[in-house]
Amino acid sequence: MRKIIALMLCCLAGVAGAQDWEDQKTFAGAASEITVRVLSSTDTSVFAPLIQSFVSDNPSISVEYLVTGTADVDRRFRADPAEFDVVISSAMDLQLKLANDGFAAVLDTADHPDWAVWRQSLFGFTIEPAAIVINRAAFDGVAVPQTRQALIEALRTRPDVFQGRVGTYDVRRSGLGYLFATQDARASDTYWRLMEILGGLNVRLYCCSGDMINDLGEGRIAVAYNVLGSYAKARIDDRLQVILPSDFQTTMMRTVLVSDLTEKRPAAIAFLQHLLASGAQKDARAPLPLLDPTADATATIGLDPALLTYLDTLKRRNFLKAWEDAVIQ
Repeated sequence: MRKIIALMLCCLAGVAGAQDWEDQKTFAGAASEITVRVLSSTDTSVFAPLIQSFVSDNPSISVEYLVTGTADVDRRFRADPAEFDVVISSAMDLQLKLANDGFAAVLDTADHPDWAVWRQSLFGFTIEPAAIVINRAAFDGVAVPQTRQALIEALRTRPDVFQGRVGTYDVRRSGLGYLFATQDARASDTYWRLMEILGGLNVRLYCCSGDMINDLGEGRIAVAYNVLGSYAKARIDDRLQVILPSDFQTTMMRTVLVSDLTEKRPAAIAFLQHLLASGAQKDARAPLPLLDPTADATATIGLDPALLTYLDTLKRRNFLKAWEDAVIQ
């Protein structure tokens, strides 16, 4: 009887584990001999073309692609770094800390630009701006805001239209949302004024860009702040408009690392190199804006120690307290 109960518990645990991902898919190579496990915050639908091109070029390698939120990517990998071979995330600060803490393999990628590399262990492979995305119906007959200050004025002028219909990241749960928020706050005090306005409008808080875009398309919200521009453009239709604020842009690099404890090092490195080469070759098959090594990086968040500033325990606590005071009203 004990054996039967134990077997049932194992089966239930297996089912729970299988359902514990936002998405999970295996891309099989034609002559697969090895499977690389990729832990990622990037939606499968967006990333699939890059994986498919990789397994096509490397038929002996399959890719198991596991998707979860940016904060969860960091938590899961730290808990069991030998379980995953490659880690991909849009939360640059969390990724840099992983590399800084010794979780990433040191690799030789001499061809990649210095500004997109941290200690030869973390590599940027996309350049993606944060955007304001609006449902056009909410701005019919009125000016569409092109700056954060203009957005503040638009929200103040018509609170009845926007009450409960503005969305942004819950920075307490989203690693990318926290990155964007801290970078915005460093760039301008306008960020805090905007957060107070959003709080007064009973802002809806989200874990990820995809959910915000879904609600925009369905008309449940009229404005989404700091959505990943690449996701928005990939799913844009006549109902929505993507705005890259002209006052200043917050632009991040999606980054990739190979686990220092991987037992599939050559295959994992081959996957990483495929991502970097796709940008250099300007591969048009991928909906993500892949990093062009010749691009101007002056407006992009840098892979440098400054990223670690707001990961300090005290600074993070103080920032989240200020954010909650502004937004949770």
